[in-house]
Amino acid sequence: MNFDRVRHALRGALFNFLRQPGRALEAYHDSYRADPRHAGTLRMLGWLEAQQKHWPEAEAWFERAVEVEPDDAHAWFNLGYLRDQGGMDEAAVAAFLRATELNPNNDRAWYGLGMLHARHGRHRDAAAALAEAGRLQPMNGLAWYALGMAWQHCNEPAKVAEVIEHTLAHDPQTAQRLIRDTGRSDYAHRLA
Repeated sequence: MNFDRVRHALRGALFNFLRQPGRALEAYHDSYRADPRHAGTLRMLGWLEAQQKHWPEAEAWFERAVEVEPDDAHAWFNLGYLRDQGGMDEAAVAAFLRATELNPNNDRAWYGLGMLHARHGRHRDAAAALAEAGRLQPMNGLAWYALGMAWQHCNEPAKVAEVIEHTLAHDPQTAQRLIRDTGRSDYAHRLA
């Protein structure tokens, strides 16, 4: 065990708990210098940079983390999120795809993947990813709304209706918005 790395990481955790991100970053940098291949330290540095919206720095730390631990689904998800924030959409898609391959139950990776596909007009791909996010989190109104809109763009009224039915049962506000935004006035009576 590398006691220097652990000592600095514990100091970083304490500063993070005390809401002193600058000092926490400094301590985790010391931990990194003590052991540059410790994935937990790399992820923590990425997370601390992301908290401060330092997207390029955070992305660099998570890239190192997935180099050290290429099968870490959470690190791939975080890398996808950071690339999405940085406007690197296709690189974000690749990272989210890798996260879903490693952990098919990561609903946030499916959601991120679906939203990126939708942003680029790949609505069938978006619907497939968002359907998986909705299956994993049936109460996630954002995922169901996005799924309904993806089906609307695919001109699949029956599938839009299925999504509306689901959201009516679980999230009437989202259902109302979806009915309005898809022009499905045939469902308006269900909101009374």
